[in-house]
Amino acid sequence: MALERRGDGPSACLPGVGRFLAVLAAGCVGGRIGEMGTGVGVGAAWMASAMPVDCRLVTVELDPVRVAAARRVFADDERVEVVHGDSFDELQRRAPFDLVFVDGGRSDRAVELLRIGGRLVFDDVTPVEALPADSPYRTNDPKRDFFFTDPRLVATEVVLPDLRNSLLVGTRVR
Repeated sequence: MALERRGDGPSACLPGVGRFLAVLAAGCVGGRIGEMGTGVGVGAAWMASAMPVDCRLVTVELDPVRVAAARRVFADDERVEVVHGDSFDELQRRAPFDLVFVDGGRSDRAVELLRIGGRLVFDDVTPVEALPADSPYRTNDPKRDFFFTDPRLVATEVVLPDLRNSLLVGTRVR
């Protein structure tokens, strides 16, 4: 069921991303998880499947058709709230979070949604070594620039086992 993001085609959480999110969600005891960009709920399902019973997940999507699909997926899970609207605005109302997964929406302010010690995850990143030699992203990638220059984050890039996809992961330290 997990699909890759390719242009305007379907998108959903890759299995390697899902497993990584599940590991992080499992540690959110009594915590709160936010997701920017629900899609049809695949990433949220990975997190919900591993998060403790006392954890809550809020996932936000702009597309009403995708919201309806995700709400059906989580109809029987009271821990998960699927919200229709602007991801940042809706999550800001419910912040702070222990974990925020950014898969859509205004990501430039996502650190503001985290408590100190909270983790931020961006996906849809191509490892530098997998980029074409002439790609401008080898030296100027807005996602990497944000992650590695924001003084509030201690961050790293995690390359997935397929060696074609990676995640940016950061912990808010201030």
